[in-house]
Amino acid sequence: MSPLSSSAPGVRPAAFRFRCIGCGDLSDHASQDFRCSHCSDLLEITYPRWKEAGSQTQDLRDTWRQRRLSQSAIDLSGVWRFRDLLPALESDEQAITLREGNTPLYELPQCARVAGVPRLFAKHQGLNPTGSFKDAGMTVAATFARLAGFRWVACASTGNTSASMAAYAARGGMRSLVLVPEGKISWSKLSQALDFGAVTCQLRADFDGCLRLLQELVLRAPVYQLNSINPFRLEGQKTLALELLEQLDWQPPDHIIVPGGNLGNSSAIGKALVEMRSLGLISHLPKLSVIQAEGANALVRTLREAGGKSLVSVQAETRATAIRIGNPASWKKAVHALEATGGVCEQVSEIEIALAKAEIGAEGIGCEPASAVTLAGLKKLVKQGFVKPEESVVLVLTGSLLKDPDFTMEFHRGDLFKDGDDKGAASGELNRLRRPPIVLDATLDAVIRTLEQAEKS
Repeated sequence: MSPLSSSAPGVRPAAFRFRCIGCGDLSDHASQDFRCSHCSDLLEITYPRWKEAGSQTQDLRDTWRQRRLSQSAIDLSGVWRFRDLLPALESDEQAITLREGNTPLYELPQCARVAGVPRLFAKHQGLNPTGSFKDAGMTVAATFARLAGFRWVACASTGNTSASMAAYAARGGMRSLVLVPEGKISWSKLSQALDFGAVTCQLRADFDGCLRLLQELVLRAPVYQLNSINPFRLEGQKTLALELLEQLDWQPPDHIIVPGGNLGNSSAIGKALVEMRSLGLISHLPKLSVIQAEGANALVRTLREAGGKSLVSVQAETRATAIRIGNPASWKKAVHALEATGGVCEQVSEIEIALAKAEIGAEGIGCEPASAVTLAGLKKLVKQGFVKPEESVVLVLTGSLLKDPDFTMEFHRGDLFKDGDDKGAASGELNRLRRPPIVLDATLDAVIRTLEQAEKS
C-alpha cells in the first residue's frame, strides 16, 4: 500500500494536512508509522481553511443542533455530527459508524461530597457501542483506512482498542489483527475482539512490546495501524470535548480530568479545547489534568524528573489494565495539552482506585478501574489546593463496568488485595463499600433476616 494521502480517493482535496508536532513540517502524506520523515516525531492533523470559519461559530452550533433531529446514519453518530471539524469526506455514506458518541453527562452528588467540590459531573464514554471511548476515534480512523484501500487493520492493545477496532473493521468489511500481552488483558475485552472476528495473537510481552512489534509490522506488510499514534484516531476522540461543551451550553468547566494510559485521549481532548477556543466556540480553556496509576506513572515521572522534555519509561503494573502502559506513545502530545491548558498530572494508588470505583458505583454509575483514577485523583487535587472548593469539575469515565468484572467481584468479596495490602485507614472505607454476595437457605425467614441486617447497616 502507498502512504496515506490527504488527496486519496473519497477525501476532499486540501481539507487537511499532516503536521509534525516536533519540527512543524507540513505534508499531504503520512507514512505507515505516522511519523515525521524529517525528525521521526508524531504527526497531527491540521486544517488550513479553518481561518475562514472564524466568523461562523453560531452557524456551527446551530448546524450541530439541527443534525440531532436527522435520521441519516452519519448524523446519528455523535462523532460525525461534528464533521465540520474533522477530516472531510466526499460522501456521507463513506463513514463507518455504529452510532458512537452521544454519551451522557451525569451529575455525581455523592462523589462531589466525598471529593469536596460543590458539583461534579462525569462524561461516560463507557456507553459507546463497544463499551469504551475508543469508538469515538475508531469510527474516523477505520473510515480512512478503508478509503486508503487497506484490507487489514491492526492494533496493539490492553483490551479496549482491540474490541473497538475489531468491531469497526467488521462493520467496514475489513479484516483485523490484534496483538495483546498474554495474561495481561481482561477476558471480557478479549472476548469482544474474538466475537468481532479478529485474528488475535497473545504475545509473550507487555503492551509496549506489542506496540513495538506492530510498528515494525506496518512497515513490512499492507496493514494499517489503528493505535492512537494514528492521528485520525485522535480527531475522532476530540469530539468527546465538543459534545461535552455542547451539553454544558458552551460554558467550559474549570477542570476536566482524564485517565492517563497511552495518552492519546488526553492529547485529543487538549487539541479539541485549543481548537474550540481558536474558533470562538468557547471563551477560555478549562484545565485538563491527567491521572495515572502509581504502577504505570510514566507521565508523572516524565514531568517531575525530566521537566516534560524526555520520556521516563516505567515497567507498568496495575490492576487498572486499560492504563497498564509504561512507554506511552503520545506522551509529548499530552505534555503539550497540559501546558496549553494549565493542567497537571497526578498518580493514585491501587487502594485509592478501588475505593473511587466503588464510590462511583454507589451512585449507580458503573465504570472500569482505569476510569476511577479520575475521582481518586480529584480528591488529591482538592487537598493540594489545585482544584478550588468552588470550582466545577468533569471526570471522563473511559470504560464500562463490564469491561473488567473480575476486578469488581474480587473487590466486593475482599479478594482484590493481598493480605495486609488494604490495612490501615483505608480498610474501614473499603469495607463500608463492599457488598459481597450472600449465600442463604431458600427460605423466606432467611431473606427477611438479611434484609433487616442490611437495614441496620
